[in-house]
Amino acid sequence: MELPHVDWSGLKKRGIQLSDALLASQVFIHRSYLNENENALTGSNERLEFLGDAVLELVVTDALYKRFPEKEEGELTAIRSALVKRDHLAAVAKELALGDLLLLSRGEEMSGGRRKDYILANTLEALIGALYLGESYAVAAKFIEEFILPATDAIVEKKLHVDSKSRFQELVQERHSVTPHYELLREEGPDHEKSFVMGAYIGDELVGEGQGSSKRKGEEEAAMAALLAKGWL
Repeated sequence: MELPHVDWSGLKKRGIQLSDALLASQVFIHRSYLNENENALTGSNERLEFLGDAVLELVVTDALYKRFPEKEEGELTAIRSALVKRDHLAAVAKELALGDLLLLSRGEEMSGGRRKDYILANTLEALIGALYLGESYAVAAKFIEEFILPATDAIVEKKLHVDSKSRFQELVQERHSVTPHYELLREEGPDHEKSFVMGAYIGDELVGEGQGSSKRKGEEEAAMAALLAKGWL
């Protein structure tokens, strides 16, 4: 059996590399790939994603704690949430072209898996987990500092960490004298990776759409999209 080939040349040009060939392949193995390649030498990237999620949260928490000594726990938590949420991680993954390296089943490939935000965000977390496990905490932290933490200034300045649902409701009630509501527009993905697309409404008007791994997260993203669409941020 051979390891599936993954071309790391583009990542190496960005200063990102792994010395462990097994981990370098595993980062990009989506679980669907294993359904058609039972003899693969390694499992999917889900365990690395689990590890990377924890490393990411620790590095971001440490950075925010040191950078903002004047901020209370609640605001620090909100800023951290904005930094590690799916759409930001997916944007970083797209910047690094991680989708081009994914190993997917034919079905997932045809359904646009390389462009799905939740798959891209999960792959980025798997990459962080592999950097931590295969290299060191310092290497993983350097990656996070270079590619994920730079968004901190924009998040704080534009108040993107503010609770979007509360802010949207407050402004809608103030300006329209009604309470906004949310509706499920559609569900996407397999049962083990279900994604919910929610719509934020003012009366009968669909103002924003958002996607999340739960309806609540989808509503938060929809509220943020609505705030941006209305020019209220």
